[in-house]
Amino acid sequence: MAVVTYLALSGSTVTQPRYFAYGLVWVNTGAYLIWKTSPPAADFTTRRRAVTVAAGYFALLAVFGGLIGTGAGVNATGARIAWLPPGWGPAFVYSGYYLKATLMPAYLVGYLALSYLVFTTVLDASGSAIAGVIGLFSCVSCSWPLIGFVASSFLGGSGVLVGSALDMSYDLSTAIFLVTALLLYWRPGVRWESLTALSVRSNFREESAPNPRTQRLC
Repeated sequence: MAVVTYLALSGSTVTQPRYFAYGLVWVNTGAYLIWKTSPPAADFTTRRRAVTVAAGYFALLAVFGGLIGTGAGVNATGARIAWLPPGWGPAFVYSGYYLKATLMPAYLVGYLALSYLVFTTVLDASGSAIAGVIGLFSCVSCSWPLIGFVASSFLGGSGVLVGSALDMSYDLSTAIFLVTALLLYWRPGVRWESLTALSVRSNFREESAPNPRTQRLC
């Protein structure tokens, strides 16, 4: 109902159903993962480190993903609202002398969700005493969106293939977002190592505990 109302008020038309669906997929997936994810308890130092990592990750996504960039100089046009299809719009667009910003809801919610999941992953990794796992895991999954942005920029070159290249870049970025979000939500490497660490500590405590039979014999 909300989507229909927005389309009626904004005057937007759906010419490509696939891209229309992509915007809603980004928003709904990101919002759902934020709602379902509960960070584990941690001390202040660990949480501060996790916030720093997540903030840096969001900044990289914002820059490489096109949310913010360098300004247009003398060609700056100021701020406006772009009434794009639902999910992609309404978008706040700002063109300044030194800075430009294109805050589309789909990317904004999606990048916030990924950053929140990275924050939770850092807390999980720290809690299981496996400092090296988060570095390896981040390289495998967290960097996929950044790699996707670079690939999309190459696909968006000039020439007769521009149209199909732009189509592919939307497909690629959405697929990478979904895979990355699911991996960060599931966190297979971190969870496996956490269970292994707990099992080792449990076995160590059992082996270290005194044997009642031995005590009675003595």
